[in-house]
Amino acid sequence: MNLQMDRIQQACETLKLNAVALEWSAIADKASGDESSLADFLERLLQVELDARMQRTRETLLKFAGLPSIKRFEDYDFKFATGAPRKQLQELTSLAFIERAENIVLLGPSGVGKSHLAISLAYKAVMNGIKIRFITAADLMLQLATAKKQDRLEAYLKRSILAPKLLIIDEIGYLPFGREEANLFFNVIAKRYEQGSVIVTSNLPFSQWSTAFADDQTLTAALLDRLLHHAHIAQISGNSYRLKGKKAAGIVPVTDQQVRK
Repeated sequence: MNLQMDRIQQACETLKLNAVALEWSAIADKASGDESSLADFLERLLQVELDARMQRTRETLLKFAGLPSIKRFEDYDFKFATGAPRKQLQELTSLAFIERAENIVLLGPSGVGKSHLAISLAYKAVMNGIKIRFITAADLMLQLATAKKQDRLEAYLKRSILAPKLLIIDEIGYLPFGREEANLFFNVIAKRYEQGSVIVTSNLPFSQWSTAFADDQTLTAALLDRLLHHAHIAQISGNSYRLKGKKAAGIVPVTDQQVRK
């Protein structure tokens, strides 16, 4: 390494241009070979650094997101899930709803891919540099209750509930909440109202949501009022994707209704 290259390396380290430090020489050789202008060389160099920083940002956001797995919208089986509103869901992949602080509610029976769709939208947001947080309703309640017990509820709400531009709450209704838990959940929705987007999934129709929130119809009505005011509601009908192979093999009994279909 000559003195000039050594000075360039030191300057890159001082300016924290890690990608430039690694790639500038190869980019310079290529620019020289194809007789690119100095402006072209500089643009390529800066783009390499921008791409590297975006990748680091995505990796950091993905760690914070808490996604249970990676799901992509393109992998959702619309041929099987014929009851899914494909056009509506496809439009949501633009992520414009996040910029407008709108919500998404995915309703349907177990196994129709509600979580897959929620995760796929969350992953797409992360790839676009958007801060998101995924959590099941049951885990959210545990964390909220623990934070309140330890007198750090406000800090938890600020860090984990208000900081993400998109909050995904999965599986509302699988486990009923007590009154205190229902109040805490209402607090989450109320604080994010018109401030940040929420995606929720549930196997319950809205008429039965009060059963998940301590049978408190007043609280449930207030919660739904805030959740649905700026919301896209996707009703997904159909059979469980997870059980389709077992049903075909005769392991899971097929109902009379399914036979008629």
